[in-house]
Amino acid sequence: MFDLSGKTAIVTGGANGIGKATALRLAQAGANIVIADLKLEDAKAAVKDIEEYGVRGFAIECNILKDDDLVNMVEKVVAEFGSINILINNAGGGGGRENPSKISVDDIRRDFELNVFSGWRLSQLCVPHMKKSGYGSIVFTTSMSSINKSPNMSGYAGSKAAVNHMVANLAHDFGPEVRVNAVGPGATRTAALESVLTPEIEERMLSHTPIQRLGEADDIAGAMLYFASPVSTWVSGQTIFVNGGGVQTLD
Repeated sequence: MFDLSGKTAIVTGGANGIGKATALRLAQAGANIVIADLKLEDAKAAVKDIEEYGVRGFAIECNILKDDDLVNMVEKVVAEFGSINILINNAGGGGGRENPSKISVDDIRRDFELNVFSGWRLSQLCVPHMKKSGYGSIVFTTSMSSINKSPNMSGYAGSKAAVNHMVANLAHDFGPEVRVNAVGPGATRTAALESVLTPEIEERMLSHTPIQRLGEADDIAGAMLYFASPVSTWVSGQTIFVNGGGVQTLD
């Protein structure tokens, strides 16, 4: 039920962090992996780790804000592998410094371009190939911020909330052949979190977390694998939060 042998998966932002952990989990399950990332050299390094599982890896430089990059990537993947079965819309950004008295609407627009528009467009490009192959699973990375309430997060949190609802609607548009779901990480030890984490903040986070530790990238990858795999063939339009059972915020 977790076998992905012969499947091809695209992981955006797959060179590091949650994206790389997800790519490795999918490769371990037998999928060929395309790492699409701004950092091509990091993507190539990730491919070397992926190929240790006996599957094919492919690295491509991709800026998800550039439509030409998205179109080019899909064309190259189909030419290289023949089909696309899984799309992990993981690349994104923003959040944490969005004081509405100090930023502009362009900053908020960028949140939505990164976290909503790019994944919507890439899904649109990939779905015809998924339907043709007879197997399709799209997974978006959302965030606990999509349901939390915190200061200086209005654009990022709003964009991630939009992802949750967009997923629920796209499930109707792309089914029955293609499933669409989302994984919302809680506080996960990535480079982004470590740059702002202090012992005091971590202590406050854990005081509201039944499983008394912060998340690791591989914890999130496990949920990604669930949605990507045949084990979840009757699951679509859902958002699952992987957060140790609690709520972790920076404030």
